[in-house]
Amino acid sequence: MYQNILVINTMHIGDLMLVTPALRTLRTNYPQAHIALLTDKPLGDLVRCNQNIDECILIDKHGRDKGLLALLRFIHKIRRRHFDLVINFHRNERASAIAAFSGGKRIVGYSQPGFKRFFDQVLPNCAMADTPQDKVKHQVLCHLDVLREAVGVKTIDDRGLEMWLPPEAEAETQRLWQKEIGPDAKVVAFNIGASWLTKRWLDSYFAACADRLIRRGYDIAFLGGPTDVSIVDKCVAQMEERESPRIHIFTGKVSLTVLAGLLRRCCLFLTTDSGPMHVGVAMNVPIVTMFGASPVPTFYPYDGRDVLIKTPEKCHPCGIHECPRKGKDNMACMKNIPVDVVMKYVDELLAAYHGEPAYKLPRPQGQYQCRVVEL
Repeated sequence: MYQNILVINTMHIGDLMLVTPALRTLRTNYPQAHIALLTDKPLGDLVRCNQNIDECILIDKHGRDKGLLALLRFIHKIRRRHFDLVINFHRNERASAIAAFSGGKRIVGYSQPGFKRFFDQVLPNCAMADTPQDKVKHQVLCHLDVLREAVGVKTIDDRGLEMWLPPEAEAETQRLWQKEIGPDAKVVAFNIGASWLTKRWLDSYFAACADRLIRRGYDIAFLGGPTDVSIVDKCVAQMEERESPRIHIFTGKVSLTVLAGLLRRCCLFLTTDSGPMHVGVAMNVPIVTMFGASPVPTFYPYDGRDVLIKTPEKCHPCGIHECPRKGKDNMACMKNIPVDVVMKYVDELLAAYHGEPAYKLPRPQGQYQCRVVEL
């Protein structure tokens, strides 16, 4: 029976959300254990209130823990904790090294080749691009396989992606909502940015969707981080309803947890494949998303209500950041997803859930394969 467990995932917003079913499964199987989650410092607020962990350990990859010597000092601190189980859920060099030299009595999970000899059991991450097609699985299911096969858990307790808001984030969200939007508005959230250009639907298409929704009486909340500000500005400039008081721009102005709080109050989320998409799943908001470069089977929104739209381009999924195709074929995977098609599914979900805010909707239970629409 494990009493002191360390879970490692030090990467992106979406990756962290996709670990949450594994955290719940660990808690169900080891209710008395001390469970610590190690993640990147800027992401700590996303998980520090997670009810299935006892502690959040933060690594400052771009600050005090940057560089080899700093990493060695950090690993030394982890070794002093004497974990009896260490689970690595990210296959990069830093996470692999921390796990390999953690001093854990049992070390399992994903690893870079150079560190495998220090693990007790290494499993393939079947959500990675190098996975044979017949073995590909969603990232959540890959994590649960690690717990089943390498840890020996008996019960898989998968209730979908989960997130609890810090009290101060909930209070700030409530203040912003009352000031900027109002209690009776029906709000559709837009996230138009993404870390790769090949994951972005056209900003002019988003603008057309926003115009249609505003004319039907919906408010639009633009979300995203500081790097998305210029993209949102360009999108709004193309809107016919650009002067409407129903437009609310929170892009680059709020924390990740306040962004989550805003999503919890929205009735639908129109988004690219991105970290905020997975936060939206955790916040229970129905989602329509457009996939370009990303592999659908491994990173689809983990909610059976959601709709994912893609085109049958031969190069999908390319997994590259900038499209190498020229002329009309450049970004064809996104250009060929029409506004009319996206709005068909936006309208369908709005009708199905009567425009109710996400916090009023029942959470899905047991059905997490989203609907995939291939044009």
